[in-house]
Amino acid sequence: MKHFLRNIGATLALTVGLVLPLQATETYTDPYKMIEAVADKTFNRIKTDQPIIKQDLEHLRTIVVEELLPYVDSRYAAAIVVGRTVDIRENQQAFDEFVKAFEQYMIGSYAGALTYYKEQKVMIEPAKPVGTQSIITIRTRVIDPGKPDIVIDFKLRRPRNAETWLVIDMIAEGISLLDSKRAELNNMIRQQGLPGVTALLIERSKDPVKVPEADAKNASE
Repeated sequence: MKHFLRNIGATLALTVGLVLPLQATETYTDPYKMIEAVADKTFNRIKTDQPIIKQDLEHLRTIVVEELLPYVDSRYAAAIVVGRTVDIRENQQAFDEFVKAFEQYMIGSYAGALTYYKEQKVMIEPAKPVGTQSIITIRTRVIDPGKPDIVIDFKLRRPRNAETWLVIDMIAEGISLLDSKRAELNNMIRQQGLPGVTALLIERSKDPVKVPEADAKNASE
């Protein structure tokens, strides 16, 4: 059950992703409206494109790129993953390449997580005053008929001298996606260096989109 909840949490992370931001078609000064709009667009797109997805799971990558990436602060997330293992200012080119590879790696990961989505509904908590805060957390609730609700927290950041908000993390079952990626990659960066991990992520990003093996096995049993 815990494994299932984590995968649903990963699915909802796709409403924010943790990948390189593109030019957004819309900007939102209200973070609550942003989460609501992006979630609606993403899941409605998945419903509409089901015939295509059933024929080719790779189409989920297109949905991630077109619907999610514009609203994510990937460079900030990548910097958190790298941490203090590398001085980004002194290794700017290597970091830029890492961000690109991290983007492609996460696109594939999130596309795979999206294979779980069917007809769940996402309810967002009532808006609260933001004031001068630069980082806030918005709670959402995933409603799946016949199953317990799942609480997902999204962390958003308003960059300095900006009015728009971008998502930087998702927390499901008290588990931070950003922290888990940092734990996965930080030691590897320390041991192999940023270029080495970048090359590894490039190779991993070439894996085809598929339902994670453990859950595919559970579904067939």
